[in-house]
Amino acid sequence: MTLFILALAVFWLAYSNGANDNFKGVATLYGSGTLTFRSALGWATLATLAGSVLSIALAGSLAKSFSGKGLVPPDILQSGSLLIAVASAGAITIFLATILGMPTSTTHALTGALAGVAIVASPDRSGFTKLLSEFLVPLLISPVIAILGASILYVLFHRARLARGITRETCVCIGRCPPIPVRMQADGAAFVAVPLDGGPRFMVATQDECVEHYEGNVVGVSAQAAVDGLHSFSGLAVCFARAVNDTPKIAALLFAAGTAGTIGVGWKLGLVAVAMALGGMLSARKVAETMSKRISKLNSGQGLTSSLVTAGLVLIASRLGMPVSTTHVSCGSIFGIGIVSGTARWKTISHILLAWITTLPMGAILGAGGYLFMTHLRG
Repeated sequence: MTLFILALAVFWLAYSNGANDNFKGVATLYGSGTLTFRSALGWATLATLAGSVLSIALAGSLAKSFSGKGLVPPDILQSGSLLIAVASAGAITIFLATILGMPTSTTHALTGALAGVAIVASPDRSGFTKLLSEFLVPLLISPVIAILGASILYVLFHRARLARGITRETCVCIGRCPPIPVRMQADGAAFVAVPLDGGPRFMVATQDECVEHYEGNVVGVSAQAAVDGLHSFSGLAVCFARAVNDTPKIAALLFAAGTAGTIGVGWKLGLVAVAMALGGMLSARKVAETMSKRISKLNSGQGLTSSLVTAGLVLIASRLGMPVSTTHVSCGSIFGIGIVSGTARWKTISHILLAWITTLPMGAILGAGGYLFMTHLRG
């Protein structure tokens, strides 16, 4: 019975994780207009499933990190009460953030839940040193590195584009593409710069409605086609890397329930992978809109820069066994682009930062309460 309840709690946690995290890798593709929401979601789901399947081989050390060893005393490490409390606390924390449309960190929620259980289960033996050095430090440093990395890379890419003579045109598709160049007015309105079929000039909309397009070639390939291709690849790489990084953290709760090791437990990994995919397909829209359009206005080149930084940092962290948050890295890279380009939307950023600050203590409170409740029920 305990194992069944734990499986349900882990399924809910994985579903909430998918709803909050699956779209983050392709958020810049949707926000820049490179892909529609449905297309971006479909590709994100496939990349997430692929990353989940390969996660144990590539990032098994993360499963060990999130088994609670070092944070929780060994004699209660495999307690059903502990595992259910941690999974439930993480699921509730992430699901509430998803309902509010706020991107937050599963890593943060699970770390808080483990810390909360440790405090009430054995306050004199809880591993606060490990919590600080191996969990909180990577979580705090990773968004700063992402902001700096995205800012520097964007400046370098911008200078390289100018050196290659590639121009950036503001365009909009009217009827069939290719896009028609649009000239901007001082008041933000835009109109087609050439007459349509000999008729009058056509008013399009405001600047926010138009799509930026790169004109020029790179090694004989259209600059826009090259950017779109690399952008799509890097976005899928982020989804893949995120699944590699997050799946072992969630599956660790099932591994700790009695199965030795992390290899040969395909049904447990499959449960997590399927739940994450379902969460993304059914409940990702609110967080998708926040990540794609409310943090910063991005064009395809800026989106590419953000995706490259995010994918690189998360994959490196996965190989090193460092439990960084894909949310922190992804949002940090978009923050960096917005700061450099002057398009950062600080109200949304402040709301996201508030969600980050409250995630760990909320996870801790829910984890502690859940553990006390479960131990009371079990007598």
